[in-house]
Amino acid sequence: MFDVDKIRADFPILSREVNGKPLVYLDNGASAQKPRAVIDAMTHAYEAEYANVHRGLHHLSMVATEAYEGVRGKIARFLGVADEREIVFTSGATEGINLVSYGWAAPRLQAGDEIILTIAEHHANIVPWHFLRERLGVKLVWVETDMNGDLDPQAMIDAITPRTRLIAMSHMSNVLGTVFDVKTVIDAAHARDIPVLVDGSQAAVHMPLNLDALGADFYAITGHKLYGPSGSGAIYIKSARMAEMQPFLGGGDMIREVHRDEITWNDPPMKFEAGTPGIVQQIGLGVALDYMSAVGMEAIAAHEADLTQYARTRLAGLNWLNVQGNSAHKGAIFSFTIDGAAHAHDISTVLDKKGVAVRAGHHCAQPLMEHMGVTATCRASFAMYNTRAEVDALVEALELCHDLFA
Repeated sequence: MFDVDKIRADFPILSREVNGKPLVYLDNGASAQKPRAVIDAMTHAYEAEYANVHRGLHHLSMVATEAYEGVRGKIARFLGVADEREIVFTSGATEGINLVSYGWAAPRLQAGDEIILTIAEHHANIVPWHFLRERLGVKLVWVETDMNGDLDPQAMIDAITPRTRLIAMSHMSNVLGTVFDVKTVIDAAHARDIPVLVDGSQAAVHMPLNLDALGADFYAITGHKLYGPSGSGAIYIKSARMAEMQPFLGGGDMIREVHRDEITWNDPPMKFEAGTPGIVQQIGLGVALDYMSAVGMEAIAAHEADLTQYARTRLAGLNWLNVQGNSAHKGAIFSFTIDGAAHAHDISTVLDKKGVAVRAGHHCAQPLMEHMGVTATCRASFAMYNTRAEVDALVEALELCHDLFA
């Protein structure tokens, strides 16, 4: 049975106060807090088992390598991937998407080729493609959501032309919380032999995944949103696409042999993992995935669905609150402004005085902000350890904020 009080007890930071108020942490879309198990595992790794991986035959190196490489299988199982060799370690989703941009797209795209994006993308899934626009003359094709935050998959499909070479889209919007129908897009794209990259940074923490069934060619995740440490993450790359890719970074581990006049690459996934990696960070991510799996992704999703519906109802009762996007296919993320209020940063500051932590700004999604007709919003994003009482605390703080700015 899902026991939110027991889960909360596993996260030390949730017991602290901010400005004399109990912490209500609603900035999980930016970065989630860490359970004691992750903190302890990383401390143990540094205190008792730290050494560089892959290169040493001494005891500590072998222990560290075993712990580090064991995470690859954990990520594969968490994502529903049968072959762990299709998992490439990265420092996060940003590096993973750049790996695809430099290693797969740049060598094969030409001026006039097209990449289809949704207007709801995080900058991490926009800027790498702008690099190709600037350097190669690639065209970016944008598909918009409606004002409710929904994205018609047929609109993505209709945007495909003979020059389309890639579709890059989020699984879940980091601003609106909308869960997009990526499966329909993937199937239609594959019927035309077009690969699809999915930014799973938000989706992976909120819902069960089976990437083998989903069919995406590339699927990026980031560890710090998955209750793991910053500097950890991975990207799933279908083996057939790996075979088409060049290395992104050069250095140790990604090579087989280096001579004065030639080099040969290591086999994937090592081919795409250059240099000393974030050893302890990835170990921490593995423990975080163990923790989530023990709780159960279905149970987490059900708890967050209840929070989403409760928050939707409570926030709808504030007739001066403007929630951006209200899709029926919405996860536990709410972005909003207040009638007559000052900038989102001012709202966030007032909420912080009540111990409520939210994000304020454009959320690294400026094209979406422009599309929705706002320059900035506040964003409350929920996690498995949040409660209905914290939704009430958010509403109470918003009412205070409205009174101050009215």
